[in-house]
Amino acid sequence: MIKWCGKLYMDEDVGRKPEKWKKKLEKGKLTVDLYCVCMASNPDNLFDIINCNELLFRYYRQRRLVIAGLAKSRYGAVLLVQEMIEDMLKQSGTINVKEYFGLDG
Repeated sequence: MIKWCGKLYMDEDVGRKPEKWKKKLEKGKLTVDLYCVCMASNPDNLFDIINCNELLFRYYRQRRLVIAGLAKSRYGAVLLVQEMIEDMLKQSGTINVKEYFGLDG
C-alpha cells in the first residue's frame, strides 16, 4: 500500500507531470527510470531509495510505503534526500523525519 506525503519532493522531470507518475506507481506499471524516496524501513536510517519497478515484488506490495519523493534517476533521488535534510535543518535545526513530514509514531 502506498501513502503519499503531503510534502512530496520531486525533481524537475517528475514535477512537470506528478499525477501521471503517481498513477503509474499506484497501478503497478513498469517504468524505465523512476526512483522513490521512502521513509526508511530500518529505524537507524532516514530514507530508502527504491527503483519503482521493485515495488512490483510481493515484499513491497505487502508493506505500507510512505513516499516522500520521486526522481527520474538515482542521482536525482540522492539530491532530493539532500534537499529534504537541508530543509529539515533550516526549519527546525534537527533532523526528525517523522515530525517534518507529519507522520504518526
